[in-house]
Amino acid sequence: MEPVSDQFMQFHPIHGTNVRLDHSGTQATRVESFANGVCFSKCPLKPGEIFLIEIEDKELGWCGHLRIGLTARDPRSLEVVPEYSIPNLTDLGDSWIFAITRNHNKIVEEAEVLEPRQGELVGGRRLGRGEEEDGAGDQADERTARNRKPKTFFTDTHLYIENVRIPRDKLVGRSRPGRYSHILDDLYKTNALPPTARRSRIGVLYVPRGEGLADMHIVINGEDMGASAKRISTAGPLYAVVDVFAATKCVRIVQVEYGFSSLQTLCRKAIQKHIVHRMAIDWLELPEALKHYCKYE
Repeated sequence: MEPVSDQFMQFHPIHGTNVRLDHSGTQATRVESFANGVCFSKCPLKPGEIFLIEIEDKELGWCGHLRIGLTARDPRSLEVVPEYSIPNLTDLGDSWIFAITRNHNKIVEEAEVLEPRQGELVGGRRLGRGEEEDGAGDQADERTARNRKPKTFFTDTHLYIENVRIPRDKLVGRSRPGRYSHILDDLYKTNALPPTARRSRIGVLYVPRGEGLADMHIVINGEDMGASAKRISTAGPLYAVVDVFAATKCVRIVQVEYGFSSLQTLCRKAIQKHIVHRMAIDWLELPEALKHYCKYE
């Protein structure tokens, strides 16, 4: 499944009291304190559609970082935007929020072993007492081999989550141009830098898991962290939630292109392919807007 998104992602005009949005509605800054920074997506997300943000600025002296997730509550239905996404918004119900930390964001799931009861249908036929399903050992070997497969998330062109396919081009953060930016970019690509660092890109989406249910996934710099919430009802709209909390000062929405790339994106890819270092872009005879796009996107 590959969603076709034709909507321009923006923040909802309803947000926390300490949040200021820019004129485009794509940048959210917490202007004071460490709380009241809860924001929502302007429109509900489609199945498999990622709401992706980049950490633009941080503020030292606070304990805690960005929080992100989903809510089934229409922001317009809230009498007041909660001060915190956790626990205030989650206590209202129908909201699933994940707190991003410097480490330990990966969801580790234990393998679930289901033992068939006597006479239960398994694999299209009944199993008797003490009888093993044909091919069970082969399936176990296949799962083991798949788990041992080396990670290639920094070389693949797309991120695959179940039946969802997301272009990886915009999922990975990029450093500001500088003498060591090429080294930092490699660290972003391999997800070696802390997820809470500047330029880190974090997204949330939900993946359908059957009739009217879905799992929530968090993506950090192109890597899926696993299902952080399961069996979420998709009977109603689901909005993205971004809490610009504590040490996270400012975030910006990153637009993801699911279909054909725009001319601007194609130009950027062609230029970046033929230069050694991003600082060399300044020497090219290109419009300033395109130079900026090539250096920072």
